[in-house]
Amino acid sequence: MDGHGEFARAPAAEPPAPGDRVTGRSRATLLLALSTAGLALGGALHLLGFGDAARVVWAATTLAGVLPGTWWVIDAARQHRIGVDVIAVLALLGTLVVAEYFAGAVIAVMLASGRTLEARATARAHRELRSLLERAPRVVHRYHDGQLIAPPLEEVRPGDLLLVQPGEVVPVDGLVERDVAVLDESALTGEPLPVEHGAGDAVRSGVVNAGGPFDLRATTSAAESTYAGIVRLVSEAEASSAPFVRLADRYAVVFLAVSLVMAGAAWVVSGDLARAVAVLVVATPCPLILAAPVAIVSGLSRAARRGVVVKGGAALEQLGHGQILLFDKTGTITVGRPTVAEVVTADAMSADDVLRLAASLDQVSPHVLAAAVVRAARTRSLPLTLPSDVEEVPGQGVRGLVEGHRVAVGKATWVAALPNARWVRSVRRRAELDGALTVFVQVDGVPVGALVLDDPIRTDAARTIRQLRRDGIRRIVMVTGDREESAQTVGAVIGVDEVLADRTPAEKVDAVRLEHRSGPTIMVGDGINDAPALALADVGVAVGARGATASSEAADVVLTIDRLDRLGEAVVIARRARRIALESVIAGIGMSLAAMVFAAFGYLPAAWGAILQEFIDVAVILNSLRVLRDTTTTTRLHGDDAALTRRFSAEHASLRPDVARLRTVADALDPSRPAASLAMVKEINRFLVEELGPHEAAEDATLYPVLARVLGGNDPTGTMSRAHVEIAHLIRRLGRVLDDIGPDGPDNDDIIDLRRLLYGLHAILQLHFAQEDEGYLSLVDDETAAPTTAGS
Repeated sequence: MDGHGEFARAPAAEPPAPGDRVTGRSRATLLLALSTAGLALGGALHLLGFGDAARVVWAATTLAGVLPGTWWVIDAARQHRIGVDVIAVLALLGTLVVAEYFAGAVIAVMLASGRTLEARATARAHRELRSLLERAPRVVHRYHDGQLIAPPLEEVRPGDLLLVQPGEVVPVDGLVERDVAVLDESALTGEPLPVEHGAGDAVRSGVVNAGGPFDLRATTSAAESTYAGIVRLVSEAEASSAPFVRLADRYAVVFLAVSLVMAGAAWVVSGDLARAVAVLVVATPCPLILAAPVAIVSGLSRAARRGVVVKGGAALEQLGHGQILLFDKTGTITVGRPTVAEVVTADAMSADDVLRLAASLDQVSPHVLAAAVVRAARTRSLPLTLPSDVEEVPGQGVRGLVEGHRVAVGKATWVAALPNARWVRSVRRRAELDGALTVFVQVDGVPVGALVLDDPIRTDAARTIRQLRRDGIRRIVMVTGDREESAQTVGAVIGVDEVLADRTPAEKVDAVRLEHRSGPTIMVGDGINDAPALALADVGVAVGARGATASSEAADVVLTIDRLDRLGEAVVIARRARRIALESVIAGIGMSLAAMVFAAFGYLPAAWGAILQEFIDVAVILNSLRVLRDTTTTTRLHGDDAALTRRFSAEHASLRPDVARLRTVADALDPSRPAASLAMVKEINRFLVEELGPHEAAEDATLYPVLARVLGGNDPTGTMSRAHVEIAHLIRRLGRVLDDIGPDGPDNDDIIDLRRLLYGLHAILQLHFAQEDEGYLSLVDDETAAPTTAGS
């Protein structure tokens, strides 16, 4: 076969086990309970007339706050940070000195509540990340000598045949061996509806079997599976702190100095130590030390919920800063998986027969293109038979016996000498112009056809590019190792600013380095050859990676869902997290400074200042938690609307091969063979009238009203409905031309008219399908939308 795929895998690390995580949350909660109880008890005693007893209780509560506060200051110093808890501790000590015990008790409650709120907010923000660890696959059933055994998960190897019971988590990546698997993929994709996978479909570990039992042929070990890779990425994502958070710490140092100066000045000018204590009370900077990290961690959680694992706050902040985007092509802009785009035949055999025989033989071939051929046959529901007497030569092709026929599939040199026929020239020209691969098929020593394979553009690629521009990305460059002509075609379709083709991995690094001079860079790729560029860029993004490849190891951000539009969502989340963090810090500092001025002039006693500061703390932390809210305005289809859209997306996938035949039939029309030409056109006209026409009519009647309701605006599907009218008009004209052709078949003028109509229908249908896939069918919030092509 023409072309080959090479895959490499980085050494797999064992997924980290979720150990017992002892945090300060329990201590902060205990301090909050004690300080709140002390404050309340003192208040009750004061109301009952036991003033001295109340003061003793408040003093004890204040002292209870001093002890852990002092420890937090010492702990920050051990980490080479000047913790701003220093102000809180000084305020607590000051209230003890000036006998403002009620204010001290309020500060103790404030300090404890801030710490508790931080712990709870962080726990909430990490919930989606930790849930991955908690639901890791643990059960496996393997067939062994005709029986089922339950070995340890780490003993599963590629090639093992496993049984996945109802309700179980799929333990490793694999292929559905037989039957249909109904899977709940919500943990990985966010899609709430179960997804069906037929025999031969790839499924990922970590999804739940929502249907009956099915057999799974393992393609990875547990350590190399999708879920293990995600777990590794999660553990990395929880381990770092953003530069913005460290910047907040630096602000805190300045704020600490300002607070001490203002407190000292108030004391010196007024001679009243109580004013200095009041300044310190309202200067306790919980907004500063909590708002930024809570916002950043919330951003990490929000991204993880959308299937984007960001390796720490630093990467999230850099992602929000990105201005220049560089994309790889294969596997990033394109699907990264070869697909049979067209079956071109000689006269001896139909397209379905050519594909069926080739796919039957390719069932036993491990070649990546063989899998594409088999997948295409199954998509068309063609019956496959097992071949015999199979011989495969790497780099050439495979031959064997299928249904009594000697079949050969592979490179042009692998089959018998190709004739200088029109269909052969057409295949080669098309492959050259479109950058496609060709697989020739021979039956009983006679070339009968060829399969044209390409790598389709992702349906969401162009829409994602446009959205990224709206979100602040000012320059987009595609960097690829592919040929110039093919790369330029893809770049024109998706709308990039520049295409850099024929680039080696080292030259991709040079491209990133050059673009970095103009601004912060984001590099997006999926392969091993992208890893150096991903590592060099300010932010590296790996698309659809399992976490065990070189690209995902080098990347700062990993899209665990194989959808490009999640990158746009991640950029929006990153920018919103940083903006809200900055808002919270500025608002907290501003309100505290204003309160400090009032306290310095004696207008805000320590007790009331402590109460005011408590409200400030809670307000800014709750503001930081806004990052967790879903504020995306991107239109998405869910529920019944999504199911209807998936139905038409599946119909596109089944109709697309026959749409491609329009051009093939037009190419094959020959005035010297009028009967054969007429038969081909009548067959394609039957497809247009009986299959394509009803599909287009059903879209107008059922799908477009749903899309119009969801999209809003003034007739958002009007132009697409107009395309339906034009398609129907061309189909009717084709029918009238066929009616006018006599029994002797088409003459030269008839052939010209037929070709004109067939080429026109092919062009408009290719464009129309691509527009629908990109504009409408990719709005379904899962991974099931069908791919489109770059054009023909």
